[in-house]
Amino acid sequence: MNSVAPPTESRLPTDALGNPGTVTDALSRRLVDDFVLGFIACEARAANLAVQAHADEHPYVQACHAALQMFAESASAAASARPHIARAAAQAHLAHPREQRFIAAVAAWVNGDLRTAIGLHEAQAREYPRDLASLKLGQYHCFNLGDCAGMLRLALAAAPHAADVPQMHGMLAFGYEQCHLMRQAEASARQAIAMQRKEPWAHHALAHVMLTEGRLREGLAFMQDVSETWTDLNSFMLTHNWWHLALFLIDLGRADEALAVHDTHCWGVVRDYSQDQIGAVSLLARLELAGVDVGARWQALAPWLAPRTQDHVLPFLDLQYLYGLARAGRPEADTLLAHIEAHAPRAPEATRAAWQRVCVPAAHGLLAHARGRHAQAAQALGQALPRMIEIGGSHAQRDLFGQVWLDALVRSASPWALATAQDLLQQQANGQPESLRLRAQLRTVYAALGLPTALATAASGPA
Repeated sequence: MNSVAPPTESRLPTDALGNPGTVTDALSRRLVDDFVLGFIACEARAANLAVQAHADEHPYVQACHAALQMFAESASAAASARPHIARAAAQAHLAHPREQRFIAAVAAWVNGDLRTAIGLHEAQAREYPRDLASLKLGQYHCFNLGDCAGMLRLALAAAPHAADVPQMHGMLAFGYEQCHLMRQAEASARQAIAMQRKEPWAHHALAHVMLTEGRLREGLAFMQDVSETWTDLNSFMLTHNWWHLALFLIDLGRADEALAVHDTHCWGVVRDYSQDQIGAVSLLARLELAGVDVGARWQALAPWLAPRTQDHVLPFLDLQYLYGLARAGRPEADTLLAHIEAHAPRAPEATRAAWQRVCVPAAHGLLAHARGRHAQAAQALGQALPRMIEIGGSHAQRDLFGQVWLDALVRSASPWALATAQDLLQQQANGQPESLRLRAQLRTVYAALGLPTALATAASGPA
């Protein structure tokens, strides 16, 4: 029997990063490159594969389609992805081993098995370290599970082999930052930006470093300077970098400008997208906690949150949907709470503990805070906060829940609660001497404790 030898690696077509594959159709190869390069650069062109009228049954192309459907982070995302991943799996034997592993990883994601997906992405980073789309997808899953070490491990495996790619250094920077390795994070972010000024993920990582270290004026100036490069981005990256810029404004006492950033850059880009919605919730909440009247903005946001009561894609998302609905006075907040309680015990294994032990008490606490039941909010959020990393999100994003808890402590006004608030707020102010927001909150606490309010300024240094 005659047989045809498979092509050698050197004779296979490659993607834009030099990874071998089996996609031969010219248009499909261009769209795959858009997906790969657009995904790692946080650019809207990553979605061209899904929006352009082009039917290619190639298994790798179909797996990329499925991944794009899953990024909707909606209740219907998996159902939309399944036909694509089923076609990919059926023909996976025709694909290259690198493509096969990517197909298997996306299939695990669609099936809710994030740990298996991460394992496959880690194997890919070791064997095909220039498959940066796989790397970034693995980091995304680690991020959503609160696995900061996993994010860094993935990036470190690939970094020596993709050092010529600016986005590689941006991904490495964020992995370092989430592991609190600030010097390494800043060095990697600056390396990425030196290679390519338009590297929004590196901008984002450096904003995290500067916020964490209390370099508020420097952070604001940096983000304002690079904002001119935020063109052709996906809505998450665009709105999220403006969100970070707004955080600097809030802490620097420029809340009116932060509110204008919300109205102009953070809300209204893609209103039905999960990340745009939670960015708006988080920013409005932080503005209110800083004493700003946000007017009717909760009511304007609520109709976009109301359909989310049965999503349960990630606990981190559900908590913010619930708070936004509650602040708008919508009954769907109670519906979402009931659905969270029902979903928690049957959630996928990788996230079940986070749903049960973190999301459920946090949801009760957030709903109580939104409705002015501050003692109840302080108790419930205090139960959830020590394990809050398990629901995913970044340190800066999860800080919202800590801010709500501190506000609940202050407003509940018991001696224990006020003493706890002073202990935490003073430590934060010591590390962020430029923060006018923290000083104002400390003055309130010191007044309630019968201590001189001047201590709020004296202890944290000059403005």
